[in-house]
This record gives sequence, structure tokens and C-alpha cells, in this order.
Amino acid sequence: MAVGRQRFEEYKKLMINSKCKICRRSGQKLFLKGEKCFSPKCPIIKRPYPPGIRRKKRPSPLSEYGRELREKQRLKLWYNLRETQLRNYVKEALKKRGRGETADLLIKKLESRLDNLIFRLGFANSRPQAKQLVGHGHFLVNGKKVKVPSYQIKKGDKITISSPKKEKKIFQNLPSFLKKYQPPSWLKINKENLEKELEGEVVGEPTSKEANPPVEISSVFEFYSR
Repeated sequence: MAVGRQRFEEYKKLMINSKCKICRRSGQKLFLKGEKCFSPKCPIIKRPYPPGIRRKKRPSPLSEYGRELREKQRLKLWYNLRETQLRNYVKEALKKRGRGETADLLIKKLESRLDNLIFRLGFANSRPQAKQLVGHGHFLVNGKKVKVPSYQIKKGDKITISSPKKEKKIFQNLPSFLKKYQPPSWLKINKENLEKELEGEVVGEPTSKEANPPVEISSVFEFYSR
């Protein structure tokens, strides 16, 4: 048992370090590890250069394609998406470009994903964790269990943690955290009854200005328009 536990801890440490290397390689903090990203122990603060033997050398200037690729990768990692998913979201936004600002259409679609909403409400400390919790059936949307992370949430929808699931260790300290947490303006947390029910509600629509992903969205569109 002791050997198995040691191997698990080694694997866990390896996974943490690999995600931190993703941020260092992108040159941008992408908040892939939740609380650690907000602490002074964050590797990108200690080592603000790409990982590797030649890490301290000044990087070569990026080509136009390289810059667009970097921005696309940042957006994909920021929202914890697969390549196919991001491509489909971008193509859909480009098709609807006549109905509004293209960047806003894309960000609205990404921010309305259930896993992103769980993260924005403070129910999970990172988007990867939120995606895992949704997949395990921890949340209800308007009283019905939804296990699809990409499920699109609309204004007026209510998200709650399933009663049997809220007793799990991962949610034990959530009520005290949510009392101090302030979600984006388009979301609302019912703070009056946190001890009995953990509930969030969509009261508006997300905007690219408030979401503020660390990405040049126009470069992402240029990349997929090639």
C-alpha cells in the first residue's frame, strides 16, 4: 500500500509540473492549477522563461504564423478545450459575424459552457477540475443532472450541486469560500442559504470585456481563416 501511495504522489507531482510547464511555455499564466496559480509558489513567477536547456536565451522573434499559433494555443488552454472543439467554436462565430462583434460571439459561446460556468461560480478552483466534476455528475441544471461539460447555459438557468454529492470532501469548505467570493456580473450566487443549498444563477450574458482572456482574439480568427 505504501509503495502504491508513493507512486500516486509521484504521478500527481508529475502532472502538476507538466501543467506548470504549459504556462511557462506560453509565456502567460493560464490558471491551470487553481490555488497554486495565485500563490508565490507558482513556477511562472519563479522561472518566467520557457522550460528546457536553452531556456534563458533570448527567444527568436515569432513569425506571423507563430504568433497566431501561440494565441490560438493560449485560448485553447485557457478554456481547457480540444483542438476540434475550439475550431468548431471559431468557425461558428465566423459564420455569424453579421449578427454582432465576432469576438463577443466567440467568447459568449466559450463562457456559456457548463464547465466554465462552474469555474466562474467558484464551485471549482480550475477549469480542468470543473470539467471533471461535471463529467462525474455533480451538478444539476434547472433540477436535471447534466454530465456534458460543453452544455450551453442560458440566461435564467440555475445550477446546483446534487444533494448526495455536496457531502463530498471537495465541497466541504465551499460555503465559507463562496460567502467572500464575487462572481462575474452576469452570474449570481445564492449566499443566503449556502449551508443548505449551493446554487448559482445566470442573470445576464457574458462579454469579452469582462471575461478578458489573455489572448489576442483577432489572431485566433486569422489562424483559422488560413
